[in-house]
Amino acid sequence: MDQTITFLGAGSMAEAIIAGLTSKQIVAANQVIATNQSNLDRLHTLENHYYIRTTQNKEEALRESDIVILAMKPKDVTVALDDVKGELREDQIIISILAGISTTYIERQLPKQNPVIRVMPNTSATIGQSATTIAAGTSASSGQLAVVESLMQAIGTTTVINEADMDAYTAIAGSGPAFYYYMVEAIEQFVEDKGLSIEQAKPLMIQTLQGVAEMLKTSEDSPKILREKITSPGGTTEAGLNTLSSHDFQKIVKECMQQAAERSAELRKMLEEQ
Repeated sequence: MDQTITFLGAGSMAEAIIAGLTSKQIVAANQVIATNQSNLDRLHTLENHYYIRTTQNKEEALRESDIVILAMKPKDVTVALDDVKGELREDQIIISILAGISTTYIERQLPKQNPVIRVMPNTSATIGQSATTIAAGTSASSGQLAVVESLMQAIGTTTVINEADMDAYTAIAGSGPAFYYYMVEAIEQFVEDKGLSIEQAKPLMIQTLQGVAEMLKTSEDSPKILREKITSPGGTTEAGLNTLSSHDFQKIVKECMQQAAERSAELRKMLEEQ
């Protein structure tokens, strides 16, 4: 891809995207520019590790950029956009990875009708396994959306959604990893309670999760049917599932997701009303 990309902000998610873009040679390292407000040491670290360009002169970086990725802290977005909006051109694609900030809010801050596209990676981006959702703003074309998809595929899979659904997808994919980790924590506690070796059990736990994920990915069967296929009447699996059912496990999971989605909506309103 023969386009120059500037990151406004140089935190861990920006680094994950930079790592994916450069390692997979989607863009050349010298076509990536990172800048931040004041942490020069952080910029030097990224420059030395990924061979990208770094600068604290945002105006200069923006002048030669085709794509601008907003990667600062969400609370800083209004001030940051106010600082740089005069340097932006209408043809520059604005990608936001800011949690809780809508494309509509960003569009209102910009005097030009820049195409704004919102992406929500999750923490697995750091190993190239993010489940990233993408939502286009009002001025973004299908071609520009395709460009952003190709960039974000450097850190995992992409799914284009309607932005109105972003809060629900935040619960599913953004917060989702933590919910799976929480269940694994409970399994680890069971291992310890039984006096088993975590080192011995961990590969089994990991492979079980990987196997389940691959079955969900490749099988034509629904999760319900897959579960039923390994649940024999009167067997061990049924005994465990009966315990989960007696505690309204599925209801608890749905409530967990609902609370996460509602909190996402609350945070968005709080951030945009600042």
